[in-house]
Amino acid sequence: MPRDQAARTAGVLLLLTAVTTLVMVYARVASDTDHPTLLESLRAIADSKGMYSLSGAARALSGIALVFGALSLSKTWVIEERFGSPLVPYLLITSGVFTAMSGLYAILLAASLGEASTVSTNATTDALHTVRWVSGKVGFTTAGLALALAGLRQWQSGGMLMRIAPASLAIGIAMQLIWVDAASIVHRFSGIAFVVWLALIGVMLVTGRVERHFARMRQST
Repeated sequence: MPRDQAARTAGVLLLLTAVTTLVMVYARVASDTDHPTLLESLRAIADSKGMYSLSGAARALSGIALVFGALSLSKTWVIEERFGSPLVPYLLITSGVFTAMSGLYAILLAASLGEASTVSTNATTDALHTVRWVSGKVGFTTAGLALALAGLRQWQSGGMLMRIAPASLAIGIAMQLIWVDAASIVHRFSGIAFVVWLALIGVMLVTGRVERHFARMRQST
């Protein structure tokens, strides 16, 4: 695969990640399954099984797209020649794997439930819910680490990337608060900001702006 094509492929897949993430968020909000207790949440999932399953499927697809997008990113000359941090693609790959796992377990959780009136907590639902919850948060946290590291390298590279570096760093740090329930407002901001970041970087890769920026750096060294 030509290196410039690797960058374009990475950009398209990051854009796909952003789109499927938006579908996931829409379906998750529409299913209205976030409740104070697990039993209440399970009953809500049983009532909105179709929409919740759609959310899980979109989450799984977003994770898969992120894995392959990051793999393509790792093959670009920008990463191979270490103008960009080689750790960023691997952090994104890790994020994609856990995100896809979270989506898969959401589908399995919905499939395991019967009618809402008969739903009860048991070892199976507890395990499926726990794995879904933990893997989702690990995926989000790891993506945040990738953004923070990318922000540091963007700042060092100067030019247009230096202008978005503070946002990359701030979003990446904010994403680490996903484990803190009291920071729910931050969660909403960081989730939306992450999608915007994916879309922006995706467009920059597809249009070749990232390559042109680092090509000028390579010529000056």
